Amino acid sequence: MTTALVLGGGIGGERDVSIAGATAVADAIAASGRFEVEKRIVETLTREQLRALPGDVIVPILHGAWGEGGPMQDLLVADGRPYVGSGPRAARLSMDKIALKFIAQQCRVRTAVAAVLDENDSVCPLSLPVVVKPIRDGSTVGLHICRTVDEWRAARADSLRSERTCMVEPLIDGRELTVGVLGDEALPIIEIIPADGLYDYEAKYTRNDTTYLINPELPAGVAPQLLEDSLRLARQVGVRHLARVDYMLDRSGTPWLLELNTMPGFTDHSLVPMAARARTNDPLEMPELCARLVEMALADARQEVRV
Repeated sequence: MTTALVLGGGIGGERDVSIAGATAVADAIAASGRFEVEKRIVETLTREQLRALPGDVIVPILHGAWGEGGPMQDLLVADGRPYVGSGPRAARLSMDKIALKFIAQQCRVRTAVAAVLDENDSVCPLSLPVVVKPIRDGSTVGLHICRTVDEWRAARADSLRSERTCMVEPLIDGRELTVGVLGDEALPIIEIIPADGLYDYEAKYTRNDTTYLINPELPAGVAPQLLEDSLRLARQVGVRHLARVDYMLDRSGTPWLLELNTMPGFTDHSLVPMAARARTNDPLEMPELCARLVEMALADARQEVRV
């Protein structure tokens, strides 16, 4: 029987989320009955260390700049085994929020203007209110909402202390929406309604007071636009197997791209598994969803051999 090697952990602020997701994915693949499973919790890996790990196909449930931003994908390509998820180029483009904005503009997906936070400039480059967040991080790690000058100064100081490269973009008040992508399919739209108004790390992973609406009522034309935009952006970036595309719907009913994640979360709070279960035809519970991802990776590898 084919063995799936599930990797979790990595480095950075999303390590605990990765470990929880990898555990859930490993359990789900085992529950499918279609694959043997090996799970390993890692920090970083060398090419030699990865090659020494058992498994016929690799499932890297890793987040952050190292885990899903290109370095791990470079190792996976060099390793040569089939693996779940996007390749190095798509991983790098998606992790870089500024680069993703350029790609979104090229394929006519609306996204807000942004500026890189310059350590030498004490004045906010855009009119308040703004959002300050790392260019190459996820799960709202290091994110600040700035409605006042004092909040801007605090966010700037925190960003400089963290030594992360950050960006500044307009704050869009409205409804937060997300679209999962599975292969060539856009999954049902989910609206996220945090209890305190901000879908931060705690709301995503530790608290139970966030409300999720599947296929929410939206202004005419918005739902098909979001599904189409998500697939078009994923294709333009070069996404493979899965992704999650996040939007804000402003008060006028206009959607704005926030980001694209090439390795969405797989904890019990996570949105892609939730959307997969909500498919009208052929709902996918976690064991089937995770087994299907493994099968996608294996099918791609067979296709590459034939080519």
